[in-house]
Amino acid sequence: MSDFFQDGSLATLHRLGAADTGRLERELEEFSAACPIALVLPCHADELGTPALRGMIRELQGVRYLAEIVVGVDGADAAAWRRAKKLFGVLPQRPALIWNDGPQVTQLIRRLAAADLDPGPSGKGRNLWTCFGYVLGNGRSRMVAAHDCDIHAYSRDLLARLCYPVAHPHLGFDFCKGYSARFTGRLNGRVMRLLFTPLIRAFQSVIGPHEFLTFLDTFRYPLSGEVSLDLDIIRRSRMPCDWGVEAGMLAEVFRVSSLKSLCQIDVAERYDHKHRELSPKDPRKGLNKMACDIVKRLFRTLAGQGVKLDQGIFDTLLTAYVRKAGDTMRFCAADAGVNGLAYDRHGEELAVATFAGSIRAAARDYLLDPLGDPMIPDWNRVEAVLPDFLPELLEAVRAG
Repeated sequence: MSDFFQDGSLATLHRLGAADTGRLERELEEFSAACPIALVLPCHADELGTPALRGMIRELQGVRYLAEIVVGVDGADAAAWRRAKKLFGVLPQRPALIWNDGPQVTQLIRRLAAADLDPGPSGKGRNLWTCFGYVLGNGRSRMVAAHDCDIHAYSRDLLARLCYPVAHPHLGFDFCKGYSARFTGRLNGRVMRLLFTPLIRAFQSVIGPHEFLTFLDTFRYPLSGEVSLDLDIIRRSRMPCDWGVEAGMLAEVFRVSSLKSLCQIDVAERYDHKHRELSPKDPRKGLNKMACDIVKRLFRTLAGQGVKLDQGIFDTLLTAYVRKAGDTMRFCAADAGVNGLAYDRHGEELAVATFAGSIRAAARDYLLDPLGDPMIPDWNRVEAVLPDFLPELLEAVRAG
């Protein structure tokens, strides 16, 4: 995005001019001597062998500043696990693969549950948490970068830009969130554009200015899966196990860190990834489920900060959201028109109606159970209760 505006509350690192990936990588090789970098890749078995993942692996083969790559594989049977090992085995960094559904890791998950440290059901959040634990236990790295495995047209520039702010010894950042323009022949990012941002702004119109909501609204793409952070934040942060992981991670960063140590960076000229079905009639699938998980995490975070939420608030919020989303659609239609992109007004209206249903369902679930599924315990707590757990995780990964 070719602008250099700073709003004053969070450092925004823009993309100005042509990318110089070579310079970034040379400097990262120097920085990595004092700040070794781990790359964490949460991967689902459905992504194995896709053109997007194969393209990512080709790009990663030339990256020399990484101390380690850790891949968490979800949803894999024995055949898919063998395929994953073969696919990632071509990388010269010799990545560590974690078979999250394999017998060794499954046994460790049972042990956590027995110790009242249940990490919850399988999902992206638990996958990331397990990979982060491996990095902590391995002791080879001081910071972690993480991104998804479904990025089309992936480039080394994306990873270098994501790592640079935290790896740099003098910039003073402990956490960095990636953002980018998401479009192909049309505007993408429906959950962000049509749910999350209008909902945050609707919330502020209902309950008034709130520090955490302002914090979320400062990020250009708070639901982005591209992030880099210092290991100290990982040790102290809890995580949701479901699709609320990005919003939940920002909530934890807000809780444990200083705003001056946080930044966001434009990581790509254009970003595209796997697009999920809207599933308007089934809140257990697709973007509908994702929206429910995200909204419930937002509700519970705000409640934890003392915001009173009841049926009256939710009724008003829903009405305010629909109005804010209507304004957003008008703005997006104009943006698409100026840039010559297709704009499916009916499809956008259907998405907003679906997300309104997601908000209603999330409110119903919250009122029935305000606490909901507990966050995954932070790694400091796990190590305090089970001091030998991380060595056992390392051994399980080696045996996998």
